Amino acid sequence: MKDLQTKVKTIKELRKSGWESISVKDEIRKNLISRIKEGGTLFDGILGYEKTVLPQIQNAILSRHDMILLGLRGQAKTKILRMLVQFLDEYMPIVEGSEINDDPFKPLSRYAKDIIAKKGDDTPIAWVHRSHRYGEKLATPDTTVADLIGDIDPIKAATQKLNLADENAINFGLIPRTNRGIFVINELPDLQPRIQVALLNIMQERDIQIRGFNVRIPLDISMAFSANPEDYTNRGNIITPLKDRIDAQIITHYPKEVEIGINITKQEAWDNRDENVKVHIQDVYREVLEQTAFEARDSEYVDQKSGVSTRMSITAMEQIISSAERRAVINGESETSVRIADIYHMVPALTGKLELVYEGEQEGAISVAKHIIGRAISKVFKKHFPDPQSRSEEEKSTYKEITDWFSSGKEVNLPDTLPNAMYKSILSEVDGLQKLVKKHIKQTSDEALNAWMDLILEALHQNSMLSKQDLDDQTSYSDMVGSMFSSFGNLDEEDFRDFDV
Repeated sequence: MKDLQTKVKTIKELRKSGWESISVKDEIRKNLISRIKEGGTLFDGILGYEKTVLPQIQNAILSRHDMILLGLRGQAKTKILRMLVQFLDEYMPIVEGSEINDDPFKPLSRYAKDIIAKKGDDTPIAWVHRSHRYGEKLATPDTTVADLIGDIDPIKAATQKLNLADENAINFGLIPRTNRGIFVINELPDLQPRIQVALLNIMQERDIQIRGFNVRIPLDISMAFSANPEDYTNRGNIITPLKDRIDAQIITHYPKEVEIGINITKQEAWDNRDENVKVHIQDVYREVLEQTAFEARDSEYVDQKSGVSTRMSITAMEQIISSAERRAVINGESETSVRIADIYHMVPALTGKLELVYEGEQEGAISVAKHIIGRAISKVFKKHFPDPQSRSEEEKSTYKEITDWFSSGKEVNLPDTLPNAMYKSILSEVDGLQKLVKKHIKQTSDEALNAWMDLILEALHQNSMLSKQDLDDQTSYSDMVGSMFSSFGNLDEEDFRDFDV
């Protein structure tokens, strides 16, 4: 096709080249089949849909169907739809100067018909790259029929001295300008019903009609849509006749496994910053982050109809890294590792992306976020260590050496900006902590060892075995029983005069 693009300049040369005109859906189908035969990845960077969504999309393409991706926010719907352009031919010939990508062999517009009638086989052609054959519109309440389909342009008519009844006075909308390509409408329910009606002919009869003209223009176009099922009640609906004309409804979903979520976040988050500070992220903290998203999607405080976007995990990871990066800059260090303190610095990413139910609003967004993070830490911890709440005395005794150390009146104080050397020194002082990690976690580096020790302290707190005082810039762990007694403060004998001892 590249050779044609450089050599073929007129309709006559195009006819001699052997190029054949086929519909855009046949073109997409043909190229998909070729890609499948070649093997390899069809939708690069789309993870977790290999056995669910992607096969359905391929089936829709092979069936020459228009499709809608239906799913909650942050499920890669728009990203997938934008990747459909890869199944178009790299270059496509059009009548040069055409606004609607007129096929040189099957012209539609008055402009193309007139120029071909005048110049015949010498009509010049241009080659359009597939990236220019994709159109997209976010459905907004102010979208008009003129935006999508077109209207008479009096300014154009006046400038070119045309009669308003002249077809050349038409100002084509976004959809006709994507003729012989792919057009996508995102958040379809937001489109007003009267505007959705204007799409009916395009979806079924494959033509448009501009007001004021009896001429119908048959378009060759592949349509695709995205929608959030929550929008059906919140902001609008898809009218039944239009829904009936959309051939394939494909349901998207969030990652079903933590490992898939981890890989998506790794792929999308800005974690390799190439700056003066190197931030190490231990695998266990990647797991904690992704488990947090899973816990949020299962939390009674979160509105599950609204969903928990994968963008939450991505922005949360970036804030975690920034927290560690900031600490390293303050301490003049070139390297650092993510800590539990950094994990809690992702709270703003959660509060900004979680829609809470009434009970959640009563608890408060920050409290809910910290609660969800705590549940995630506890769940990840129990995958690798005995359950502290187990009825088995053997499992309970696993942590006795650690809790005894705290019972002796000792504490662990971890300021958020604590330098690396002091951080390691403080954790190593806790009896039994390092030994517990080495017993249950194999092949740990120094950075991983510290990460696990930090995680254990927080997990023991989450399981009510240690007390925690969480200040704005410091975390302190102490004995649970001791902290309960200390909470009474300096009570004297008079404070107990009403008690019958």
